[in-house]
This record gives sequence, structure tokens and C-alpha cells, in this order.
Amino acid sequence: MKQTKSTQIATLAIFFAVMIVIDILSSVIFNLLPVPIKPTIVHIPVIVASILYGPKVGATLGGMMGILSVVHNTLVLLPTSYLFSPFVPNGQWYSLIVAVVPRILIGITPYLIYRLSQKHTGLLLAGAIGSMTNTVFVLGSIFFLFSGVFEGNIQAMLVTIIGTNSIAEMVIVAFLTMAIVPTLQKAKK
Repeated sequence: MKQTKSTQIATLAIFFAVMIVIDILSSVIFNLLPVPIKPTIVHIPVIVASILYGPKVGATLGGMMGILSVVHNTLVLLPTSYLFSPFVPNGQWYSLIVAVVPRILIGITPYLIYRLSQKHTGLLLAGAIGSMTNTVFVLGSIFFLFSGVFEGNIQAMLVTIIGTNSIAEMVIVAFLTMAIVPTLQKAKK
């Protein structure tokens, strides 16, 4: 079914609303509970939309996720907020690159992976690689753009994140993508 401009805007609005709810709930849950990992799950709607509606919708939602990240890190100050917002102490203009560009790529790679692979395996791969797109490009951007800030200890920080959060994120997102997309594909028809 071809989407009209108004249905595409409605689709973006629904997925963005889901992203906001996930962002708020995950912030509350992961900050209140003493869990050792704090996976990012707000990119799940971007990955799902990318597979269902294509890279243009996915990239748009990814850009909106990046803007949400900038707003969140501007309003809720954390020790890492300067990496994602130029509007906080120590933030730089290239914090916008870290916050937005990898998230746009999240909206493109799952679509490509899904189209290049088999159905169910493709969903699992698209979810996993979509999640890893976020991890690799966000952490890679931090490594290249902010390595001087950490005085040589950035490698230890990045290894810790990759060894804990990113593996949990990848598994969670892969299985949720495989569970959610077929249901939404049926509803879409």
C-alpha cells in the first residue's frame, strides 16, 4: 500500500510518540532500579519503521531520535550529556554529530539488511545490525571527536560499554524486531 503524505506524517507521529514514551520510561526504570546495565532501547521504533516503511521514514525517525537525544541531554544533565548536546557545559558543536548522524543511519541499515536477507533471519539480523549501527557510530564518533577529553582512558570506557550495554541492546532489539515486525506487517495490510 502506497502511503500518502498525510498517512506518512501520521506514521512518523505515532512512532515518534512511542519513542518519547520509551525514552521516558527507560530513563525512569534504569535510573531507579539498581541494574548493572542500562541498554538504549529507544531506537527500536526507528528500526521497526525502517523495515516496514523504508529508509526515508527510518532516516527521518532516526533524525528525530537524534534531536530527542539532544533535548534529553540538555534538560537532564548527566556526566556524559556534553557528548550529545552543545548546549551544556563542555558541549561542542560536534556533539550534534554524535547525537544525530548515527541515529539517521539506524533508520537506513535495518532496511537494507532486511531486504538483502531471508525473512525471519533477516528480521533478527536487521534488528541486531540496526542496534550495532547505533553503538558503532555513536562510540566511534565519541572516540574520534572527544578522545582528548578522556586523557587516554577513552578505550577503557568504550570497551566497558561494548562489553555490557551494547551486547544486551543487540540481543533485546534483535528479538523484539523479530517479534514486532510480523505483527505490524499484518496490521499494515
